[in-house]
Amino acid sequence: MSKHPLTTLEPLNIALPTKLDAPVLRQRFHSAELFGTAREVVIEHAGEEYRLRLTRQGKLILTK
Repeated sequence: MSKHPLTTLEPLNIALPTKLDAPVLRQRFHSAELFGTAREVVIEHAGEEYRLRLTRQGKLILTK
């Protein structure tokens, strides 16, 4: 993975398995890659905007 913070995220075009017993692939991101120097990022999902915030205590809060 790149050590530079991401400024924009592109949609992932991944076909997810349809069987319940099929393994699910996951991508792992470090929070520093998502936030950079910001305390909040906007995630677009299914045409909706969600906000992911980093609290003073270092916890993550996801809101619609």
